[in-house]
Amino acid sequence: MRGTGGRPPVPLAFLLTLLLLLTSGLPVSAQSSAGLGGLVQRLAGMTAVTGYEQRMADSILALLPGATRDRAGNVVRDPGGKGRRVLLVCPLDEPGWVVGSLRSDGYLTLRRSPGRAIPGRDAQLQGARIDVHSRRGVLPGVVAVRSIHLTRGRGTSLGEFTSDSAYVDLGASTAAEAESLGVRVLSVVTLAKRPHRYGADLLAAPSTGRRAACAALLEAARAVGSSRAVVGFVVEQELSERGLTTVANRAGPFAQTFFVDGSSTVSTSTGATNPALGQVTRITLPVRYPGTPVETVSMAEVARLRDDLIERLRGVK
Repeated sequence: MRGTGGRPPVPLAFLLTLLLLLTSGLPVSAQSSAGLGGLVQRLAGMTAVTGYEQRMADSILALLPGATRDRAGNVVRDPGGKGRRVLLVCPLDEPGWVVGSLRSDGYLTLRRSPGRAIPGRDAQLQGARIDVHSRRGVLPGVVAVRSIHLTRGRGTSLGEFTSDSAYVDLGASTAAEAESLGVRVLSVVTLAKRPHRYGADLLAAPSTGRRAACAALLEAARAVGSSRAVVGFVVEQELSERGLTTVANRAGPFAQTFFVDGSSTVSTSTGATNPALGQVTRITLPVRYPGTPVETVSMAEVARLRDDLIERLRGVK
């Protein structure tokens, strides 16, 4: 077979060898930054409200060779063996809401999802774009805003806006129409997930700090496939740490646990509520504007976290 212009085609094996020679001398961060950025953006656009993390866990499971799902729904890669046991773990869940009822006029009411209450979280709903995760897919909607023109000067106190005050408009005019879209009571509701890149290397999205931290751990685990450390992505962290407790009890005891997450304050702590976790050290990805719809991370910081986790995985003997 002849190539274009009568020249023979370049053998595929030669091209692969050349690619390996060109990239093998580069540091890990230089070889896979583009891949890491894509993974962070992908996870930042996904939803994993506490108690409803299955789809996120499915994606992690597909991307991490050797991982399995345990009875709690955690994704865990456990190489087994004896000796010093080390756990690197990242939580998957995020706060959110669920549909409380379908009104006869087509509006939806909301309730907070299980887990700890976060001050100011409900206020972000007012006038916000939201996503309703129905049986037929993700439906865009908005949360109605109270009319200031009808209440001004009447001495009426609107009180604090909470999720109980919210009315979600999907464009449906009856409860039956909303139900035909796949909406049910307890359907998950989140702020609209539209990851936004800005500046030189910044990414903004709700709960993006935790998503980016998990992406860094996932990339590190994929890069160091032969580590003896246990790697876990746990569910229901905001609900009594149920997923983490399950990993500790089933795969532990551990001599040391590294807990990876995003936060506005970089801190480390030792000790743990569960003795099976051993000495616990927090590894924190710096976050701007935490807990807001524009929670922001720097991709350079994410890459540094990934590289740090690679070194820790390689150091486990």
